[in-house]
Amino acid sequence: MLFNSYFYLLVFLPIALLGYHLLSRAPFRLALGWLVLISLYFYGIWNPDPNHPWSPQYLLLIIGSCVFNYYLGRRLSRLKHSRPGKLLLTAGVTANLVLLGYFKYAGFLAGIATDLTGWPGPIEPIILPLAISFFTFLQIAYLVDAWKGKTEEYHFTDYLLFVTFFPHLIAGPLIHHREMMPQFERNKDRGLRSKDLSVGFTMLAMGLFKKVVLADYLARTASPIFALAAAEGRDPTMAEAWAGATAYTLQLYFDFSGYSDMALGSARLFGIRFPLNFHSPYKAVSVVDFWRRWHMTLSRFLRDYLYIPLGGNRKGPKRRYVNLFTTMLLGGIWHGAGFTFIIWGALHGLYLCLNHLWFGLRKKLSLPAMPKPLAIGLTFLAVMIGWVFFKAHDVASANRMLASMAGLNGFDGWPPDAVVVVKMKRALVPIAIGLFVVWALPNTQEFLRRHRPALDIAEATGTPAGPRRWWHWRPTWQWLLFTLVVLYAVGRDFDQLSEFIYFQF
Repeated sequence: MLFNSYFYLLVFLPIALLGYHLLSRAPFRLALGWLVLISLYFYGIWNPDPNHPWSPQYLLLIIGSCVFNYYLGRRLSRLKHSRPGKLLLTAGVTANLVLLGYFKYAGFLAGIATDLTGWPGPIEPIILPLAISFFTFLQIAYLVDAWKGKTEEYHFTDYLLFVTFFPHLIAGPLIHHREMMPQFERNKDRGLRSKDLSVGFTMLAMGLFKKVVLADYLARTASPIFALAAAEGRDPTMAEAWAGATAYTLQLYFDFSGYSDMALGSARLFGIRFPLNFHSPYKAVSVVDFWRRWHMTLSRFLRDYLYIPLGGNRKGPKRRYVNLFTTMLLGGIWHGAGFTFIIWGALHGLYLCLNHLWFGLRKKLSLPAMPKPLAIGLTFLAVMIGWVFFKAHDVASANRMLASMAGLNGFDGWPPDAVVVVKMKRALVPIAIGLFVVWALPNTQEFLRRHRPALDIAEATGTPAGPRRWWHWRPTWQWLLFTLVVLYAVGRDFDQLSEFIYFQF
């Protein structure tokens, strides 16, 4: 089920809220059970092929995964810090990764093996279950924390809700159990509250605007140009290649930022705050800074459960660079089964190593920091080059795009109307608007920060709340009018559904 659908906004979400409110005075487990059932429905309604009847196999998969990891976690909590516990933890993590690997990488690896050896030949396509990467990583983190003694003895209903709570189920944020479950305990018997509803509703509206009005419009430029690079025929001109890469860079930003706003807004309607997952990453002054701002909970997971266990920076600078590169390479593989994702991860691993080398050189030679606008521009360019591989159909089409951007296919501007795939005005106007929004305007967290739209805002952003400014949102009729205007703009373009990009991961 898509957040940006009429059914979610006008049917599913109101029913979920009403049921939770009506059960607020009932026994606590009953209210949580309602959220589990409604979340499983949210997941189970997904069908990879709308031409075939709904099948319960994917619902059984996520429930089976939860049952396995719940009881394994209980056992690990009794064997915490012990060698038998560590062996059991290794077996549990391996089982989760094998399941993920089968669905996500078996076809890719079979294709490589067939190209090299002729075996096993063509295999039936393996459908990737919705959100399997996210709920697998979520539960791996739970198992590790159970072995370290950081988990409580949760009731099975609590655990199911932790994994399946629908606002974060499909594409994150990746939440620690200790961040979410105590909030439900504190909120029991309260039901819905007007402040949570107003803040959550505003975040939903802003997320919808980013997705429907900005991201989907930018896709009309990015997709045809990347398709041109993937097809036989002419190469994109230099101007087209830069427009396509910039449009996709902005499309992905607004698509994921919009999803994050809608996820946080949906949870806030129930009085639950999620951790911050997105904080103006294109204002980053380095790639290190970028990964502190982009998909922040995934960065935290990779740091805590991969980079630090590999040794982090505790074993010298050379090992640190190896660990950084390995972590980002595996992060790229997590995003998708394909050489483009491997290159994307390796590229960011290289960026981070170079970034830390530069920091060390600056400190050693007492060099001044690069001017902020230049640092932001260079970081944006480096990230954009990575996104070309992220979006491209294959490595060859990514290389064609980059070659055109570099002028290797000539320095042509926009092609004549007879061969154009996107008209220049239609491409450049939304790009200019998008760049203005990401670089000049406050983000959602800054806009709503007086009402704590996410957990640990000050810690994540590195800034205190500061004085109230005129553009800070407040629960007044003027800001309600602003939200309605935003929804009106959404309604004008709300004529077709499109998945969020991160749903494919």
